[in-house]
Amino acid sequence: MRTPVFAAGALAVVALGLAGCSAGGATPADEPTEWPSSITLSLVPSVEGEDLAEALDPLTSYLSENLGIKVEGVVASDYAATVEALGADQAQVIIADAGSIYQAMEQYDATLALRDVRFGATSYAAVGFTNNPDKYCADAPVMSTYAASGIELSYCNGIETAAAEATGQGPAALDSLKKITPGTKVALQAATSPAGYQYPVVAMREAGIDTDKDITQVPVEGNNNAVLAVYNGDAELSFGYWDARTTVTAEAPDIAEKVVAFSYSDMIPNGGVAVSSTLPADLVEQLTKLMDDYADSSPEAATVMFDLVGLSDWTSETAVEEITRYGEILKQFSN
Repeated sequence: MRTPVFAAGALAVVALGLAGCSAGGATPADEPTEWPSSITLSLVPSVEGEDLAEALDPLTSYLSENLGIKVEGVVASDYAATVEALGADQAQVIIADAGSIYQAMEQYDATLALRDVRFGATSYAAVGFTNNPDKYCADAPVMSTYAASGIELSYCNGIETAAAEATGQGPAALDSLKKITPGTKVALQAATSPAGYQYPVVAMREAGIDTDKDITQVPVEGNNNAVLAVYNGDAELSFGYWDARTTVTAEAPDIAEKVVAFSYSDMIPNGGVAVSSTLPADLVEQLTKLMDDYADSSPEAATVMFDLVGLSDWTSETAVEEITRYGEILKQFSN
């Protein structure tokens, strides 16, 4: 690992927006760019109140020690604030959701360095649920195991394999949405929900369904209520994250019999880590590797990471096209 050596006044690129060392012309490719003496990381932590400084310290201390420069952590009020901090060069690294990462890339030429990993996955599908498999399923439903909870659930249209571990990989069987008939009751969550509204609405529109005229929208709050709306017969279809049926198994133990998953949307990306274009490439490379390795660096680190930002890991396999697709879908719902 390259260890940077700094002169006392090495402030070519600093956190508050001073001019970069390339201001007088491009730095030759074979000459290393001088690192800043400090960088700032902005995030919206999962913890609240007095624990914030304590929660941030293990991560920033780990990065500072291994990079050889000061890494400061700042708490943002929301994800949009992290993007604005990066745009103003008040932060050079942000941990944010997928929509904010997309905005940072589009507006400020940020680089997507890492993707969030939750329970082994960097993305998830919106699932189409129905209580009318005769209408929406081209084959008989099969039972597959949702490994995260060990529960067997029903799937059709070949989106999962019988007697196997379910994968939740989309897009799959979206043509089945063309079977929606006028007046069909569809339970939809808030318009800000990617899995409960945005991705399903786009998928229906792309299948030729006018979501304002061709369906009867049944508003629901939360993924559990989206599933229960179909279970109770209040709607013929609903949508939620994979696999939201696990949230209602206690109150609806026969959920696999009454609610069948029949389609998967495009994959909805988790958020990640974006870095400013002002940072030297070799610094970004080392920072990315360190953050990628953080969860495995110690048992304490794994706990800190989960408590701090609700993640089990980061990965450098960014799948930037999923973030781009998410941005395209967000634009359809922007005012």
